[in-house]
Amino acid sequence: MSIILVGGMDRLERHYIKEAIQRGINLKVFTKPTKNIEKKIGKVDAIFIFTDKVSHSVRKEIINFARAKGIPFFMYHSCGICTFRKCLDCLQKIKKEGGLA
Repeated sequence: MSIILVGGMDRLERHYIKEAIQRGINLKVFTKPTKNIEKKIGKVDAIFIFTDKVSHSVRKEIINFARAKGIPFFMYHSCGICTFRKCLDCLQKIKKEGGLA
């Protein structure tokens, strides 16, 4: 499974990646504003957006991209490791129930 994380804190990036690896998930993290981010996303199974660390324009760009491609996206206001773990738990629960391919 491959997911994208948009937002979050730079200092926690390695922790986000470590949590994802422990669960067998390939993770790309974008903590800084990135031009043409939709071109760098590629094929992913889901997108997490931490809204407290992302501008409104970037959030809109990601949501529009996800809707156009049919990619499920999840938005959370907090950006800590515990929130990221909850995101992963929720995603894995949805996958087990057959919600994600």
